[in-house]
Amino acid sequence: MAVVLSLRWPGVTPAQYDTVRDAVRWEDEEPEGAVLHVAWFEGGSLHVIDVWNSQADFERFFSERLVSAIKEADIAGEPETEFSPLYRRFVASGISGAA
Repeated sequence: MAVVLSLRWPGVTPAQYDTVRDAVRWEDEEPEGAVLHVAWFEGGSLHVIDVWNSQADFERFFSERLVSAIKEADIAGEPETEFSPLYRRFVASGISGAA
């Protein structure tokens, strides 16, 4: 079942996020089961909304690819995460790729 991941990670900076993104290269080497990733910074925290084909797909991506890059970026603490079943999604025509 597809899921929506809501994540908030206090203290993560844009530079740290970019370090992780560059190391993991998820935009070039798409993780299995990834559908959508949106990230922003507000109130001193990284915020992420993802859609995954399953929670297990995200957990595999996290353990196999993200953990080492997070350590390399010197990101401290743990994120606040919540998984919810996806009910419906809409993607506007002509939308693709990274911002």
